[in-house]
Amino acid sequence: MAKAKKGAVELIALQCSDCKRRNYTTSKNRRNIQEKLEFNKYCPHERKHTLHKESKIK
Repeated sequence: MAKAKKGAVELIALQCSDCKRRNYTTSKNRRNIQEKLEFNKYCPHERKHTLHKESKIK
């Protein structure tokens, strides 16, 4: 298996703050944005818009 490059852009998951499930994945440029991302997005398990916070992809 090849090694992954350690660049400025990394893949992250967005985890629902209510049900704690990872519903979305996105990328983030670590040089421009140092703090954790937070979005209000739709959670299909809760069936409403909830706060989604950044978490690591396993």
